[in-house]
Amino acid sequence: MAIRILLLTQLFDPEPTSKGLVFARELVRRGFEVEVLTGFPNYPGGKVYQGYRIKFIQHELIDGVQVTRVPLYPSHDGSALKRVLTYFSFAFTSCVYGIFFAKKTDVIYVYHPPMTVGLSGALIGFFRKTPFVYDIQDLWPDTLRATDMMGNPHILKWVATICDWIYSKANHIVVLSEGFRDTLIERGVGENKISLIYNWCDEAGLRLPEAGSDNLDFMTGRFNVVFAGTMGKAQALSAVIQAARLVELKNANVQFVFVGGGVEVDALKSLVSSLCLNNVRFLPRMPMSEVGAVLARADALLVHLKDDPLFAITIPSKTQAYLAVGKPIIIGVRGEAAALISSSGAGIAVEPENSGSIAEAVLRIASLSAADRQVMGDKAVKFYAEKMSLNTGANKFDSIFKQVSGNNKNE
Repeated sequence: MAIRILLLTQLFDPEPTSKGLVFARELVRRGFEVEVLTGFPNYPGGKVYQGYRIKFIQHELIDGVQVTRVPLYPSHDGSALKRVLTYFSFAFTSCVYGIFFAKKTDVIYVYHPPMTVGLSGALIGFFRKTPFVYDIQDLWPDTLRATDMMGNPHILKWVATICDWIYSKANHIVVLSEGFRDTLIERGVGENKISLIYNWCDEAGLRLPEAGSDNLDFMTGRFNVVFAGTMGKAQALSAVIQAARLVELKNANVQFVFVGGGVEVDALKSLVSSLCLNNVRFLPRMPMSEVGAVLARADALLVHLKDDPLFAITIPSKTQAYLAVGKPIIIGVRGEAAALISSSGAGIAVEPENSGSIAEAVLRIASLSAADRQVMGDKAVKFYAEKMSLNTGANKFDSIFKQVSGNNKNE
């Protein structure tokens, strides 16, 4: 009999997310029965996507995956209060649906962030007497502090207490880095309860024909450094814009291409305008098939995060897609992510928020021969296939779900 999984996540396709439809489809392919419980798509702009309208419950069947959407307050701007409303509104509605209306399930898989989804999963698991697996993508309250979303020490302490309670109720915890695992162990989580599973990317989406490539003629004949993803406070991209200024003075053929949305886009465009830069282009958020077309035309790919201790133990989700497409990577993140890129030979690590360090790395890669850059790209693809691919990660999740559901049936 197939194991039934309730996949609980606030972010799901068509929103950008690491473990959305790609993961759900893979689980179905492996024989699991999957129901996704999620909200109405609105991330990262905070506006409900075209074609959707918030209502009490909406059922969809997407590529053989049953998706149930429940209402939430959509907002992803700089207001902490509105963001709290977004998180807790989904936690409440998903909890109500999960407890009273969801089909019988053997395992609840909870994809975090935010922490409030874990709270919902723990409560559903308690009332339905169902084990849950907690996949932690951000450490809270650390992320709240690092992104300046919340600085009140009393609130942060309260959030930490809730997180500790969720960890204690989870039957198994999955983390994306060694640093996350070490931090959770320091906070009292049992080592045997934690598994490291690297994130993967939408491999099929990246391999689709280059949809929208007719609009990318501006990349022809230039050395293109591409950043693709959310442009928020955590990415600290003003330092990259300053690096673009330094690069333009020495090599005007190098072009920085930013793809995506986020709360900092307008501020970054204003900075580019004030500096009178001619080597920076912005493209709006787009489907993975179109992002793949941009990445395919890139000469180097950029990862950058704020210089904060939290980010030294994380691996930005775009890293996987960058590795999979096989292009040299410039990574402005301290710690584990930088070590992975450097040790694999896939690129160069730079000091985050250091425009001089970023500019130097860009100019260095631009000066390499195409053959030398291809060597870096080949190493990137090899590392991804061996350590981070969908098949590698899904094999590990497969084992965890079977173990957790089996333990529950034996109790």
